[in-house]
Amino acid sequence: MLMISPASAADVIRVRLDWTPWGVHAPFHLAAKKGLFAANGLDVEVVDGNGSVATVQIVGNGEYDVGHASLAPMAIGRSKGLQVKAIAGFVRQNDIGLLVAKDSGITGPAGLKGKKLAFTAGSLEAPFIDRFLAAGGLSRSDVDLVAVDASAKAGTYMVGRADGVFSSVPFILPLVDAQRPSSALNFASYGLSFPSFGLFATEKSIAAKGDALRRFASIIAGTWTYILDGHEDEAVAAIVEARPNAKLNPAILRQQIEVLKGFVSTPATKGKPMGIMAEPDWAQALDVLAQGGLVPAGQSAPDYFTNDLLDPALSASIK
Repeated sequence: MLMISPASAADVIRVRLDWTPWGVHAPFHLAAKKGLFAANGLDVEVVDGNGSVATVQIVGNGEYDVGHASLAPMAIGRSKGLQVKAIAGFVRQNDIGLLVAKDSGITGPAGLKGKKLAFTAGSLEAPFIDRFLAAGGLSRSDVDLVAVDASAKAGTYMVGRADGVFSSVPFILPLVDAQRPSSALNFASYGLSFPSFGLFATEKSIAAKGDALRRFASIIAGTWTYILDGHEDEAVAAIVEARPNAKLNPAILRQQIEVLKGFVSTPATKGKPMGIMAEPDWAQALDVLAQGGLVPAGQSAPDYFTNDLLDPALSASIK
């Protein structure tokens, strides 16, 4: 592990997360608790967020050194002029889907005719609802779409005011499953593939703080690998300790990490170290986003991501 002299000044890294505390934040808090940032010459401040889109905008405007968010909104932001680029991918498969009750008998979009479905206007799921429904031969006129605030999604669905709810599956499934046992219809299963949670930074930050960002991204990648190798409970404890006022439920955090495991790899990244992204995945993602009218057609995948800020040796040293 790369070490520095105690007398050396640590590199400051300010991080903006995607949302309030949940399972996907595990490596940030566990790395801090284990002293991995300090041991590698980093002084890291981790700030909670209020949505991936907001995080992309705030980081893109230079208020933070690095952001953690869904990388599809980052790609959309870049296509609109924000000089941001993905530097590590952790949830490399699209995590958005539709939750339906297990006892509903619904196994695909074709079974949604006449159902009331909750979604959030302006969210990443919204532009793809039509294509998701079309996979079952349906259109919007065949369902009752109810727009709700993101913070109200879980409650709306749990009490039965909707037959289904669109959201990040790893985030929402553990929140509702105890009260309303549910299964997920994942967007990725219906051709809607694009990357989810990872790290991104501005071109300016990459140029100015590339070495520090490489250490930071590699530590987070290595800590994710450590967590998924049987240290989930240790990670949950670190989240709870880092956010004592959030009244977090450790069981839900633990389940969120479990569900996330199903989304960390794609066929193109299977067997590759955590954090590494694949050009075919990004090419497919940009094509899907273009079909949804979210980025211009013909975008070049290498313009949107880099694996150069990942140090496999440093990541592997975290055990």
